[in-house]
Amino acid sequence: MKLKSFSYLVGLIIIFFNSLLFSEEKVDIWKNNKENSNEIKQIDEKISQETSNPPSSTRIKAADKIQIQEGSSIQLEEQKVYGIYDPANYDFNLNMWSTTKAADLRSSLKRLNKIELSKSSREILEAILFSFSYPPKGMTEKEFVDLKINWLIENDRLDLIESFLKQNDQFDSKSKAVEYLVNKNIASGNIKEGCEKIRFIDAKIKDAYLEKFKIYCLVFNDKKSEAQLLLDLLREQKQSNNFYDDKINFLLGVTDKTSNKINEENLLNFYLSSVTINNFKYEPTKKTKPEIWTYLNSANLIKLEDASDKDKLKELEIAANNNQLDKNKIFEIYKQIPFNLNTLINAKNNFKTLNDSDARALIYQKYLLSDSVESKIEILFLLEELIKKNDLINIYSKFLSDRIEEIGVENLPKKYQEPALAKIKSDEELFLGKVKYNDKILHQSKILKYIIDGENKSKVQKDIDKIFKKITRNKKYFISAKDLALVDALIADGFSLPSNFKYNELVKELDVPKNLLQLAENDQKAFLALKIVEIIGEDEPYQLDSETIFFLTNLLNKTNLVTIRNKVLNSALPKRI
Repeated sequence: MKLKSFSYLVGLIIIFFNSLLFSEEKVDIWKNNKENSNEIKQIDEKISQETSNPPSSTRIKAADKIQIQEGSSIQLEEQKVYGIYDPANYDFNLNMWSTTKAADLRSSLKRLNKIELSKSSREILEAILFSFSYPPKGMTEKEFVDLKINWLIENDRLDLIESFLKQNDQFDSKSKAVEYLVNKNIASGNIKEGCEKIRFIDAKIKDAYLEKFKIYCLVFNDKKSEAQLLLDLLREQKQSNNFYDDKINFLLGVTDKTSNKINEENLLNFYLSSVTINNFKYEPTKKTKPEIWTYLNSANLIKLEDASDKDKLKELEIAANNNQLDKNKIFEIYKQIPFNLNTLINAKNNFKTLNDSDARALIYQKYLLSDSVESKIEILFLLEELIKKNDLINIYSKFLSDRIEEIGVENLPKKYQEPALAKIKSDEELFLGKVKYNDKILHQSKILKYIIDGENKSKVQKDIDKIFKKITRNKKYFISAKDLALVDALIADGFSLPSNFKYNELVKELDVPKNLLQLAENDQKAFLALKIVEIIGEDEPYQLDSETIFFLTNLLNKTNLVTIRNKVLNSALPKRI
């Protein structure tokens, strides 16, 4: 019995000490977790201090680095999200793609890439793509971030690329994004600003092209000793080459002469060629890279030395038509081609005897010499015909539109007004104009102040009661699909409508596509919003038919995408002046 009691006592002591050890281990785990959290917070604060990032975006990244999984063990798992915007700003969340298949996202973006999106469509797409989120099912982090960067580059969104770089520390395609920014600045001749983009390059980026540009920037900023050190390091790593060494040695003053060979392998090499060769001359061809064309334009290196060289002029016209050359350069060349006074006076007859390029140049000069409005518009239309003849209309469309706007359609003879109006190209930026409220039409009434200005709900409810009462009394009033789009939004946002307004009966005649309804029911918010961008496409919302506006509003209400909904309604419903 004594032995048994002793064994029982020893057992209790062992259990007691094991219990202490176990509880000590648990405390350590939570302590480590807290230390990691503090470390993340410190990194987060450092990033906030070094950049001008929106605090909400930074908090999203920090918060999602820690995931505590259910079960007996506690794990720290690095979970990265990439973006620019806080998803809550657009009524999304980090899991906005969680119920979407990667293949569906790829297919939708492939279709969108074939559409010239309107301003509103593009803004909605950017909100979807660049809200911080996890990738869809079947897509890796790398592919998801590459998809974002590639879209930004393909659409030349320099401001968003820079924002993305500021808000996302490390990602696989970072060097590609920085290189694009650098090249855009070299191409525009803005080396100083290009050198400022070097701040995005850190020790983790191993990119020979960017390192070479960094060295050139040090030379450019007269920090030659630092440049020499980095150049030596680049050579040790065997990342330099004879051409680059020759150019940098010349710029550093190590050598007093350099090769006259022009290197077109990349933009940096071409730029270095242009700034180190005396009397630099270069003849671009069809194979010349677009970024080199841009640099030649910005550096004013494209000139027609011989106005009689018609083959060269033709090449430049084709380049301008293909958006490789500044279109204004062609009109400058037209102005340089010499004609005698008699030829100019009788230009409308004499052009027929000339080759195509000379004919266009002659008519352009005749336009410059014309003094009456009627003569100017007549010659502008004639020049358009001559340019169309050689399929070069891309050179001329914007030029013609600008000249008509300068003259003013109202100042033209009546017979020219309608065709001239059709030639005016609308500016890419949509100018909506000032809202003119009309309380006799529901979707144009003061109720819209809630959608447009975010007016106080109690004030809006009073307007609803007053305006609905007026409309329901009018037996001749027809409730349109646009009216119902507004009503659907009001109901979704918790406003009350008069009991005699039979909303449910009225909407029976309006259909919402079943495939889109299914997306809403499956909570595929982001993918549904992407499908809506496809539907709006090249149009602004106000250009859509009433039924489409209704079903888009209805779907956005079902998924609580209020910010996007309000953007659509703001364009589609009010009358503007």
